[in-house]
Parts: sequence; C-alpha cells; structure tokens
Amino acid sequence: MKFVAFERAKQGTGASRRLRIVGKTPGIVYGGSGQPQLVELDHNALWHALKKEAFHSTILEMELAGATSKVLLRDVQYHPYKQQVQHIDFQRVDANTRLHMKVPLHYKGAEESPAVKLEHCLVNPVMTELDISCLPADLPEFIEVDLSGLKKGSSLHLNDITLPKGVKAVTHGKPNPVLVSVVTSAAEESAAEAADPAAAAPAADAKAAPAGKAAPAKAAAGKDAKPAAKAPAKK
Repeated sequence: MKFVAFERAKQGTGASRRLRIVGKTPGIVYGGSGQPQLVELDHNALWHALKKEAFHSTILEMELAGATSKVLLRDVQYHPYKQQVQHIDFQRVDANTRLHMKVPLHYKGAEESPAVKLEHCLVNPVMTELDISCLPADLPEFIEVDLSGLKKGSSLHLNDITLPKGVKAVTHGKPNPVLVSVVTSAAEESAAEAADPAAAAPAADAKAAPAGKAAPAKAAAGKDAKPAAKAPAKK
C-alpha cells in the first residue's frame, strides 16, 4: 500500500492541535540509518487506510518530499471518543534486518471439518494473530490456516501448521500454543443427556436421598418416644 506524507516543521502540543483542526494528523518516522522525521498526513485518507488489514501488517510505501521509502506502521493513537487519529508512528524498513511483527491468522474450512459437519461442534479461535520474525521480503500479509481436518475433542496447535518460507513464530516462552479449540455446543450436550437417561438417574437419586432418610428417622422417633412423667398432685 502507498500513502503520501508531508514534512512537518513545527512540533509540540499547540502545533499538533492546530494540525488536527485543519484535518491533518501529526506523525513521526524513525529507525534505519536516518534521523527521526516529523511528518503530517491527511486525516481522512489515513482514517480509511487504517480500516484495511493490510495497512497494519504489510510493508508500506511512503512518499515524502518526492522520495519513496518503505515503512511499517508501529503505533496509532486515537481520540477517546471522537473518530479522530491523534498521532501515528512509522518505522523505516531495512532489507537486511529481521522484523518482529504481528500477522493476522485467517482460518478457513471449519464448516467442512468432521467436528462441525458431523459432530456439530463449535470451533473456537484462541489466537487471531501471531507474532513472527522474518526479513522484510518474507513478511506475509496474513497466514492462512486450514481447519478442514478438525475432529471432536481435538485442538489445533502451532506445530500443526506450516508457516510461510522464512517466517519464524515468536511464542514468548510457550513452545506450542493452541490456535483453535473444538468444543461441544450446549444443544448437543442437552441432546446427549436426553438420549441417555441412565446418566441423569444417579443425580436425581442423590438429590432425593436426604428427603427419603429424614422420614424414617422422624417415624422412629415417634414410635420409641416415651410419654413425659406427670407431676405429682399437690395435697
């Protein structure tokens, strides 16, 4: 994706506020061999670009002062309640330096899996994005994961998928995290209990047992009880 940025001469809270009033968004470009560069972008164009997934996870081409450079989106600050971007940060990309990025996971084929098609289970995505490390040339826009082989009671782990060439996962100490889990729906559990009444019988008997024991104890107490002795009559 391409976008246009303009050089920004003034900095500070007051200067940034004036930019936002006229429909501009202040930003900064840093990293690489150059010095940090203050920039400003058209807010409306930036707002629509931020709605696209690729703007967050791919290498962008930034046109600045007639020159084009490759950058990555690193941080976005939004207004607490207005539809307004307060500030944006970009990082220059070096072709020989590995990147650390979060890439979206796109799941497909869940409807065709035995877990969903035959067992009527629910597929629960545990992770929607994955931390990866790679060179800029190997950075994928997203990672597609096939779920057509899921079965009831199973889970899909990181080691079960094949990452794109040159891409390594950064798991932060978890060697094989779960990506997707398969759970039984509440309707299926209710249907299973209805089809197997013997499973529910012990629970019903357990609830009725205390009431059943209380009655004989009360009856026994009434049978064995002795009448109270009468006080002697006064003379």
